[in-house]
Amino acid sequence: MAPVELCRFGVLTASDRASTGGYEDLSGPAIEQFLSEAVTSPWEVVRRLVPDEQELIEAALVELIDAEGCSVIVTTGGTGPAPRDVTPEATEAVCERMLPGFGEQMRAISLRHVATAVLSRQTAGIRGSALILNLPGSPRSIREILDEVFAAVPYCVDLVGGPYITTDSVVVDAFRPPHARRE
Repeated sequence: MAPVELCRFGVLTASDRASTGGYEDLSGPAIEQFLSEAVTSPWEVVRRLVPDEQELIEAALVELIDAEGCSVIVTTGGTGPAPRDVTPEATEAVCERMLPGFGEQMRAISLRHVATAVLSRQTAGIRGSALILNLPGSPRSIREILDEVFAAVPYCVDLVGGPYITTDSVVVDAFRPPHARRE
């Protein structure tokens, strides 16, 4: 049996106020908390905190994937309709392919909890062999969304050539077709 490969997760918070110390970033740590509960294969996290500037978000995404070797980047913040909410644009600019199904599902989950979820522009895409997911800035919303959509993340990462990610099925039961499972 081949050794299990380490998965590097990038956690990118896009926030003007948190990047200048105006308030504590609670969203990035919420993502890390989810990962610590859900992922059972070897992993580590690489964190970035940037202001809501498209060029800086793009640069951080590229660095996390191309230089840091992250296979999954989870962003938080900048997905709304306000003029400075530019995380989806930055994601689209650095990705070769977009995965609109993630955005559709994330909004559907959020709509069960808050009517303003229709304003969210969450998206996902692929850069090389890495998956980028855009989440909102609310720690509560992050958890609600990851509890459901993360089930598709390990197989998506398999399909694009990333490391094999396993999960605690009590937290999130990762889906893989029977032919794709490793024993």
